Amino acid sequence: MAAGLLTAIIKDLPRNVRLLGMDVGKKTIGLALADPGHGVATPLKTIKRVKFTQDVTEIRKVITEYEVGGYVMGLPVNMDGTEGPRCQSVRDFAVEFARQLGGDPWIAFWDERLSTVSVEELVDELVEKRKTRVNAKDSGLIDRLAAQHILQGALDYIRAR
Repeated sequence: MAAGLLTAIIKDLPRNVRLLGMDVGKKTIGLALADPGHGVATPLKTIKRVKFTQDVTEIRKVITEYEVGGYVMGLPVNMDGTEGPRCQSVRDFAVEFARQLGGDPWIAFWDERLSTVSVEELVDELVEKRKTRVNAKDSGLIDRLAAQHILQGALDYIRAR
């Protein structure tokens, strides 16, 4: 499996294919999609986690529909830069995900520190400005936007190289 920190595996980045950004949580997986030119990330959908095989089945539908050729998974690094149990959980997910997909999928990890917090603050601000009541957690909006935030950060890094 070609998996690792984006900074370490950028040289193997698949060209002219869509990338799927993933915010892998305990209860949900937020998905975002990049265009084949790796310029813009768009929030796509949120998968409510059930069982691993069912989760992968849902992700496979997206992979097939959008012809995804690589993956960027948010790595929930601690604020001090260390990796805790959630990082290991995401790494374990990536290993099993790659095994389920078969072949040698390109999977990059991207530091997602504060991505959810940033998105929650943005949603709160928008809701306040519009004086609308939105239950973003129930709708999966936060998860999709967090995946977009993760993927866009990775795309910005890729473009800068």
